[in-house]
This record gives sequence, C-alpha cells and structure tokens, in this order.
Amino acid sequence: MTPTTETSPARLKLVGLLGALCTLGPLSIDMYLPAFPGMATELEAAAPQIQLSLTTFIIGLALGQLLAGPISDAIGRRKPLLIGLATYITFSLLCALAPTALTLAGLRFIQALGVAAGFVVATAVARDLFSGLAMAKFMSLLMLVNSLGPVIAPVLGGQILRLTSWRGTFFVLAAIGAILLTILAFALPETHKPENRAPANLKGTLKTFGKLLKDRYFLGYALAASFALGSLFAYVSGASFVLQKVFGLSPQQFSLVFAVNSLGILLAGLLNTWLTGRLMPRTLLKAGLTLAATGGLGLLAAGLTNTGLPTFLPALFLLTTSVGVLLPNAASLAMNRHPEAAGSASALLGVLQFLAGGLIAPVVGAAGTESVLPMATVMAALTASAALAFALLTRGDKGITRDPDPVPEPAVTATPH
Repeated sequence: MTPTTETSPARLKLVGLLGALCTLGPLSIDMYLPAFPGMATELEAAAPQIQLSLTTFIIGLALGQLLAGPISDAIGRRKPLLIGLATYITFSLLCALAPTALTLAGLRFIQALGVAAGFVVATAVARDLFSGLAMAKFMSLLMLVNSLGPVIAPVLGGQILRLTSWRGTFFVLAAIGAILLTILAFALPETHKPENRAPANLKGTLKTFGKLLKDRYFLGYALAASFALGSLFAYVSGASFVLQKVFGLSPQQFSLVFAVNSLGILLAGLLNTWLTGRLMPRTLLKAGLTLAATGGLGLLAAGLTNTGLPTFLPALFLLTTSVGVLLPNAASLAMNRHPEAAGSASALLGVLQFLAGGLIAPVVGAAGTESVLPMATVMAALTASAALAFALLTRGDKGITRDPDPVPEPAVTATPH
C-alpha cells in the first residue's frame, strides 16, 4: 500500500468516523471514575456496590455485541448502529436520575447494550473493506483515535465534578451520543452488501460462533486480548480507590495520572501504526504481551514491597501502554481469519474481552481497596495468562503475511442507505 493510499481523505474520514464511534465506550467507562468516592457517599453505598455499575456496563457491552454481531451480518451495519445509539442516549439520561446504586447498575446494563453495536460495527466495517496488512494498518489507526477517549475522559470527568455532581457526567454522555448519532446517520455508508448477508437465525448464529471457537488460533488471539483487557479493567475498577484512598490523591490528581497512562496508550498506538508493515502483527503482538507481563510483575513487586508511587506508577504506565500495541494486533490477527463472518467474529472477540473485564472488576473491589496488593495481584495474573494463551494456542500460526499488491481505496463515498 502506498503512503498516498494510507493518508487519503477517504481513509482519514473513515478512521475519524469509526474512531469517534469506538470512543463512546471508553468515555462511558472512564468519565465517571473520578466520582466513585463521591457517588458512594451520596448514594450511601459501599465501594463494591458502586463498582457494580461498571461491572453491569461491561457485561452489557459483551452481551450487546453478541446480539449486534449476527444482526449486522444479516441486515447490514447501519440499522443496528443507529438503533443502538438512540438506546444509549435514552438510558444515559435515565442514569443521571438514578436514585440508588442498584438502579444505576441496572440502567448502565441497558445503556451498554445500546453502545455495544458501535464496537461491532466499527470492527466489522474495517473487515468489510480491508484484509491482511491493510486491515492491520487500519485497525492500528482506529485504535489510535480510540485512545483519545481514555485520555480525555478522566480529565473531563474531573472538571465536570468541579461544576456539578456525578449526575452531570451522564447528561454530558447523552449529549455526546446525540452528536454522534446525528453525524453517523448522514456520514457513515453501508459497507455490508446485500449479496454478502446471511439470514439471522439462532441455529446459524450458534453454528458460526461454534466454528469460531473451534479455531484455536482465533481463540488464542481472542483470549490474549481478553486477559490483557481484563487487567486494564482491573486497573479501571480499582485505581480511583487505590490512588485516592491509599495514596491520597485528589480527584483531579487521579484524573491526571489516568490521563498520562491513557496518553501512553495513544503514543504506543502511534508507534504501532508506524511499525505495522515494517514488522508483522505477530511480532508486534509478542512485544505488547512482553510489555504487559513486565508491567504486571512490576505492580506485584510494588505491592509486595510497599514502596509507594515511585515504583507503582512506572509499572502501571508500562502495563497500560502495552495495550496500544497489543489490542490492535490481536484483533487484526483474529479477524483476518474469518472474513465471511466479520460481524460475528467482531462480536465474539468483544464478548470475550468485555466479559473478562466485567468479571474482574468486582473481584478487585471484593478483595479490598485499602491496599495496592489486591489490584496488583489480579493485574499480574491476567497479563501472565494473556502471554500463556498466546503461546499455547497460536503456536504454528503464520499470522498475517505481506500483501502482494496495493489494496484499493475503501468505498466511503457511497450513499448511506
């Protein structure tokens, strides 16, 4: 692929559209994190009860993708996306009015069902239009834009708390969702041609998912990404309590630490984009897994030695930064194997990733938020599991090879109907 192709207006437009779509999930997760201690006080709830709203959101993301993937394979990408965004907006407004922690947790579940279609559609559209190294490069660019969400979200959330309570955060999320719905309704074309669609039925859907799960290479890449993302969600779930209660940081200082770590993901994604094609995705994935495991061990050492922020923060930065290299390459390698079922493959990939996160988040809270060790132990175990899944299940796979010819430009100027 020539440089001109990689930086063309059509390509950049598509990256911007899908990247903005993917960013809605991280914004929904990260913007209200600085408010966790305040929410616990206002709603008269314990830390695990507040963290439950994060858990239900992550599980909703997983199950929502399970539904949206096969549906998008059957009826196209646009309709599930637009319906999902409308649902997200409605339930963001209801979250802002939640009277109890339990009510908020239930509303967050349905809010996540709405945004789940965005994750599926973004990845499926990329697979509709690209393959091989072209897809790996595009996925890296997509991850790069997506990384802006975690950078902006905690800082924005911390500033919102200066002006209003945590409820204002959900009003802002509803407004962002409305803007995205308006833009995407007019700007995002349908990429899944009618002749390539498969009728949606339970038997066919289960058969497709079974086929994907029987592919050990796909499963290995998916599990590597899932365990790594699980470690990130352990951080997301526990960091506000650990950094503010254990280390005594203010909500604004916590937001700054969170933003710096997210900036690391962004910079790693930028480096990954530059390296893709110069190095193969499997090589880059190995590097990302090595960084993650090293960071996990560093966190465990910091927890065991109780040496404070000087050892804790660098290890945390190393682990979170690895995600910018790890996730796009794992997703590219998994998705490249099944072009005939891009929506279902994207859904299953998302389900495994977010279920891992949803199950891990309450574990961190239940283990205790009065010291660093519970969160550090969970994160170290998950990064080690990611490396192990990759080593055992993907052994022998050649991964993505170099494209023999340039890939034509994506048809992003088509009519949206």
